[in-house]
Amino acid sequence: MNASFGSTLAPMHVAARVDRVRQSLVDCGHDSIVATNLLNIRWLTGFTGSNGWLFVTRDDMVLITDGRYTEQAAEQIAAAGADARVATGHTRSKMIEHLAQAVARHGIETLAFEATNLTFADHAVLSDAVAVEWMPTSGVVEALRRTKDAGEIERMSRAAAIADEALAVALSTLGSEPTEAEFRDTLEWEMRRLGADGPSFDTIVAAGANAAMPHHHPDDTRIVEHMTVVIDFGALFDGYHSDMTRTFTIGDPTPMQAEVYDVVLAAQTAGVAAVAPLARGRGIDDLCRASITDAGWGEWFTHGTGHGVGLQIHESPWLTQSYDDTLQPQDVVTVEPGVYRKDFGGVRIEDMVVVTTDGCQPLTKTSKDSPCLPSPPTT
Repeated sequence: MNASFGSTLAPMHVAARVDRVRQSLVDCGHDSIVATNLLNIRWLTGFTGSNGWLFVTRDDMVLITDGRYTEQAAEQIAAAGADARVATGHTRSKMIEHLAQAVARHGIETLAFEATNLTFADHAVLSDAVAVEWMPTSGVVEALRRTKDAGEIERMSRAAAIADEALAVALSTLGSEPTEAEFRDTLEWEMRRLGADGPSFDTIVAAGANAAMPHHHPDDTRIVEHMTVVIDFGALFDGYHSDMTRTFTIGDPTPMQAEVYDVVLAAQTAGVAAVAPLARGRGIDDLCRASITDAGWGEWFTHGTGHGVGLQIHESPWLTQSYDDTLQPQDVVTVEPGVYRKDFGGVRIEDMVVVTTDGCQPLTKTSKDSPCLPSPPTT
């Protein structure tokens, strides 16, 4: 860990989360749920293994996993302060037996399950082995995960700070005309050196004409003078993601590069200013879209304005045309309008912000005031 980031982190209130899930179950008319989404299981127990089911009733919680994780599960649950029992089996059939026994022990007649996560094949096997009425649910845990506690926000802030510092270092290599892939490798190495577990997602480095593709995969294109380069990346820290995009020009921008940058920056700045409690995701998207459209570039803004971030890089809430719900304090969202045109390239500017009681606070700090390369951020 880089010394500039320190080592002490605010605790996460894992133990209190299951009571919120139980209340949601009551509100939905369910007595129990089996969670199969590993991120939901991590959020409720601290367990980070690659295999497991979490059975939750109104007064019990059982993590069922395989024999590889017997010790890890017990240690992580204890460290998180979660009130969960662990049942492990060396075979899948033994895990299913543990689930059936837990359900029978509680006299469960209907069992909610995560319909967006459990595959059809697994549902067929489990519902045959556990002879209760399986009730599909969606978003029970995810709806609670969207509101971050202080410990989660601090981890995301740490991830964002790592990304800021790594970018400041990596930008100094652009003078040597690296390829997109070489720049990506430098950026990701720096994030790991600074304490990240790795990148949040596949880093996007898109130079010149490649910048017209919002999800371009870095290749052997060299980043040379007069090009625009879009860098969309983030750091993963203790399971939590950051997300940031900056666009730079190599050398002085052309009039069109400067125009498009200013158009996107104006829309993005307005979008960030609009993030506040009770703001509608669709309304923020409308605002950014109207700003770019009024400037004559609306046809080339081809994606939503933003999304929630947390244990997933893309999660609720959404700043899109299809999301009419309102933001609430301690949501963490991105604001990332962009313009992409084949004969030009592209510009995207993105910040990750946390919703406060009266607005929002940016977690990403790298300068965005100019397409010219910025000074290192102040940490």
